[in-house]
Amino acid sequence: MSPPSRQRLLKPAEIEAFFAILAERIDPKPELAWETPFDLLIAVVLSAQCTDRNVNRVTARLRPRYPRPEDYLALGEERLQEEIRSIGLYRNKARSILGLCRELRDRYHGEVPQTREELEALPGVGRKTANVVLNVAFGQPTLAVDTHVFRVANRTGLVRATNPLETERQLLTKVPQGVMLHAHHYLILHGRYTCKARKPDCAVCPVASLCTWPSKTSV
Repeated sequence: MSPPSRQRLLKPAEIEAFFAILAERIDPKPELAWETPFDLLIAVVLSAQCTDRNVNRVTARLRPRYPRPEDYLALGEERLQEEIRSIGLYRNKARSILGLCRELRDRYHGEVPQTREELEALPGVGRKTANVVLNVAFGQPTLAVDTHVFRVANRTGLVRATNPLETERQLLTKVPQGVMLHAHHYLILHGRYTCKARKPDCAVCPVASLCTWPSKTSV
């Protein structure tokens, strides 16, 4: 949902204030549980169209039993499907996990690569997944645009974009460098708990006075 053409975009000073307020109120930590970059990569692949809570229940079993790509490859597709059956799209995800594990074993000595190009070349890994891994596991200032980030950025007037890639590109030029590392988590957590899709809690929103969304409820 891009801002309507009549909606005013936030000015640089307002964007700086917007993120300063969120930074005071949000602990920018991922809600997916992980211990190693490989754990995180598996969790993010599993998280597509699935809640972090459900993924965490599954990965809590997987992490100690399958800590390396070789362990998943030894498990095989049929048994892996059984392990992740409670996750949506589990058949496709099992296939992707085994494919990326094979690539990690054969090309990267079992280690998760630290560049976007190498990550996106892995089976089942798109731009959003690569950005999450680069940001969370390796501390790179990337912006992963999921449904929450796309909605919040466009609804509040941070950007005006029609797709996630354009949203990411605009945010990278507008977000203050001092908060870029954590901007993804500020936006996703604000969208998950306050600026929700169907019923945004505008009355308690800490950035409501800055938000230019014309349909926001009275505050």
